[in-house]
Amino acid sequence: MTRATPAPETVTVHVPFRLVKRGGRKEMHLPDGASRQHKIDNTLVKAVARAFRWKRMLETGEFASISEVARSEGIAFTYMARVLRLTLLAPDIVEAILDGTQDPAVTLSRVLEPFPVAWSGQCNYFVQTG
Repeated sequence: MTRATPAPETVTVHVPFRLVKRGGRKEMHLPDGASRQHKIDNTLVKAVARAFRWKRMLETGEFASISEVARSEGIAFTYMARVLRLTLLAPDIVEAILDGTQDPAVTLSRVLEPFPVAWSGQCNYFVQTG
């Protein structure tokens, strides 16, 4: 455009995206190749932090069993046992969760389900299939 050409009254911008429900919230997913800002999933980060804190409590002998920790924290034993499994996640997955760069398939509900213990198997398990 030059100064002699007037600006159009209306400008239309088309942005391809899709809305996906994630953790009870709607999230916008951009097409492949589009740059995305990192969004930290606070509930997932909190669960990972709790898992490592509880593990440390057990390792230091502060508590003798998961049942004792669960009672102390006021949390159901079964939930605590599932959250404690997060300490078995591969270090690169934990780092990605903390940075907010994890694959969109890595959600709290997904990591609380049984997942492979071998780190190499976790990468394949948590890759979004579409």
